[in-house]
Amino acid sequence: MSFSRYGGLFRPKTIGGNMIRQVEYFEKPGATNTSRCVEIVERIVHEGFSHVVVATTSGDTGLVVARKLQGQNVNVVAVTHNVGYQGANVDECTEQNRRELQALGAKIFTGTILTRGIEAALMKNHQGVYPAYIVAQALRLLGQGVKVSAEIVAEACDAGLIPEGADVVAVAGTGKGADTVAIVEAHPSDRFFDIKIKQILAKPI
Repeated sequence: MSFSRYGGLFRPKTIGGNMIRQVEYFEKPGATNTSRCVEIVERIVHEGFSHVVVATTSGDTGLVVARKLQGQNVNVVAVTHNVGYQGANVDECTEQNRRELQALGAKIFTGTILTRGIEAALMKNHQGVYPAYIVAQALRLLGQGVKVSAEIVAEACDAGLIPEGADVVAVAGTGKGADTVAIVEAHPSDRFFDIKIKQILAKPI
């Protein structure tokens, strides 16, 4: 077990071979928790985590993370909505933000949301409930951010932007901004059920 040189809440301890770490629970979900989540991410990478995957719709949250981790030898992957999510040909991640993310060394994945995709079209046109929707709803029992964390790690792994089997810091939220930080073992979508949500470091109550 690697220990952070940073003191305080998130440094893990071991007792009898078991790891003990406190979790930060936010009173309310949403973007007001972004800055605290980024602080948590900055601390956790000093424990040896070298991959950070962040959900970012417009690119703003991805930029906050990429700026904070610049020069720290961390692979930052920003995962956006697919083009068309909000309407035909609409890309919610601005071109300016894309350029800045790339200038900071971050990688960008824009593609189908793992638990949405073609099943969203089937639900819209033919009604019914389909397996990916059930998976999404089950993950939401732990919070929207936890659900998104699993999705974005699989999507980044599918794209070859993070290695399979790596423990990845996932940053996600509810609506805008970030309110969830988790450590997730990465696997691609065709091995989705091999994914392990190993630690939840922060989430809304």
